[in-house]
Amino acid sequence: MAIEKMSIAKALNESLRKAMETDPKVLIMGEDVGKLGGVFRITDGLQKDFGEERVIDTPLAESGIVGTAIGLALRGYRPVVEIQFDGFVFPAYDQIVTQLAKMHARALGKIKLPVVIRIPYAGGIGAVEHHSESPEALFAHVPGLKVVSPSNASDAYWMLQQAILSDDPVIFFEPKRRYWDKGEVDVDAIPGELHKARVTRSGTDLTLAAYGPMVKVCMEAAAAAAEEGKSVEVVDLRSMSPVDFDGLQASVERTRRLVVVHEAPVFLGVGAEIAARITERCFYHLEAPVLRVGGFHAPYPPARLEDEYLPGLDRVLDAVDRSLAY
Repeated sequence: MAIEKMSIAKALNESLRKAMETDPKVLIMGEDVGKLGGVFRITDGLQKDFGEERVIDTPLAESGIVGTAIGLALRGYRPVVEIQFDGFVFPAYDQIVTQLAKMHARALGKIKLPVVIRIPYAGGIGAVEHHSESPEALFAHVPGLKVVSPSNASDAYWMLQQAILSDDPVIFFEPKRRYWDKGEVDVDAIPGELHKARVTRSGTDLTLAAYGPMVKVCMEAAAAAAEEGKSVEVVDLRSMSPVDFDGLQASVERTRRLVVVHEAPVFLGVGAEIAARITERCFYHLEAPVLRVGGFHAPYPPARLEDEYLPGLDRVLDAVDRSLAY
């Protein structure tokens, strides 16, 4: 068992390196991914080691990047596309939704599209407009796409390799403000299935469910609640499409309460679907309505105001208290 301590950014870099070493059909494409190594240096050193034919600096044209990746996938390659920032993905939304997500069904299953689209997402880095979006619900709503997000270095390392191995297109959201959070990675043992949720802290009174950047906030909230004698379980969903409703249901049936947390606006967000499904599945177990904590239904604010916009410890703990008060 080889355990290494690394940041999420380093884990993603090592994961890409491992995938490229294992399969010569794995290619990387995106703006500044080659010589620069990406704006967050996730692809640092890969063009130098694998060459410009496998780590390709593209023009500033997201629709063209994804369209090219679709063509490469049809020819047997496994392209990994980087969208430089979350807000830049929308010029490629047409290609993703009307082509990438539908081709497998359109061909009656005869063709596969193993394309991974990596997207640094969410806020917390003091960025300018279009650099702090959380558009995951827009993609999770689309049949034919898988949507995942790691919250720690181990999942970053393994989930990216699992996404690359998948024959389905995967939207891989990377929590940019967590890039430099460090954790242990067992580079020899896959920790679990790509779309399975994981209990990261056990508890008996209430379940906090989150993914990506909010898992750390929920862990901090659970620790703070424990000081007041409240036992809070934290579930890292890891996947937004499909959602591991069976795993989440098992937790909620134990704790009988659920609060769902994400950075994206609450209105029509991933938490809304989770609240509806868990209410259907666990109606006779629930002792309180499912509550949601998220961003406000407003455009992402200027950097100086983002601390007021982002769900933090106080807002999560307030939801915990409201749920336990029923």
